[in-house]
Amino acid sequence: MTHSALKELLSRFSDLAILVVGDFFLDRYLMVDPDLAEISLETGLEARQVVEVRNRPGAAGTVTSNLNALGVGQIRAIGAIGDDGQGYDLKAGLHASGVETEHLMEVQGRATPTYTKPILITTGQETERLDIKNRVTLPRQAEDRILAALERLLGEVHGVIVLDQVQERNCGVITDRVREGIAHFATEYPDVAFLADSRSHIGLFRNVTVKVNREEALEAVSTDSRAEAANCQDAAIRSFLDRTGQPVYVTLGPEGILCADGETTDRIPGIPVPGPIDIVGAGDSVSAGIVSALCAGASCVDAARVGVLASSITIQQIGTTGTASPEQVLQRFEEFWQDS
Repeated sequence: MTHSALKELLSRFSDLAILVVGDFFLDRYLMVDPDLAEISLETGLEARQVVEVRNRPGAAGTVTSNLNALGVGQIRAIGAIGDDGQGYDLKAGLHASGVETEHLMEVQGRATPTYTKPILITTGQETERLDIKNRVTLPRQAEDRILAALERLLGEVHGVIVLDQVQERNCGVITDRVREGIAHFATEYPDVAFLADSRSHIGLFRNVTVKVNREEALEAVSTDSRAEAANCQDAAIRSFLDRTGQPVYVTLGPEGILCADGETTDRIPGIPVPGPIDIVGAGDSVSAGIVSALCAGASCVDAARVGVLASSITIQQIGTTGTASPEQVLQRFEEFWQDS
């Protein structure tokens, strides 16, 4: 990939429409000033003093933030949240980053998933996180609405990113039934680029490109081949290729990304950056970069290069979930790959 080819590729992002379906969380940062700490008269415990609240879209919302930063023209969301204050703040953040939320539905009895992260302003250190998640299965009526919205929008988008954040099976948006619907739609719409990313269930996806990290790849292979895969990364990749029939991306942290399409496996080396770094959300920036590039006409390998470039920028943004702009991607290319 040359600099001019990358510039031309990035310029096409504004013409794209990309749909993100899955678990939209609210990331709530509580900025705590330890110098203002008080002792509660009622309990005798320390009362930490919050001097600022910062709300950001998280999980699938991190993906949409990265798509927005990369200049994608239309970004649409499908998901399920609660009718609560966290949902209000989440939607506000999504709207601010150019995301259409018509199909981010409020489901009665559900809470908006929220990661509350206290941050010490003196050091930037994150203390114990507080999580709000749904631990009951998603109602069938909500599944119906999600699948109907997905089918309705597929004729209007170039790509779909599936983000399965919830570890408890069938308690998030990507239930077994929704996953099967995605597998069906992926075959019905072969010109739409589908990519799935899942914290705990990536081995259950079919007919879509998957993005995994090295540990997820080894854990998701079948029981029969796991012993072999533990010592052979290729066996894990082959297991995914056989299951999905689509390319596989394996993120390797600072070592870069493996891209396998069934015929060849290429490794795009990582880009060394000075610390400090924060890897939270790096995988989401990779997903956004890969799918945007694929939809804009890039090869699997060049799409992985865009993912590496984007993630090398986002990990340098401390105390927040980072994003990368086309200008930053081009500059990073010039710094590390101009003469390669």
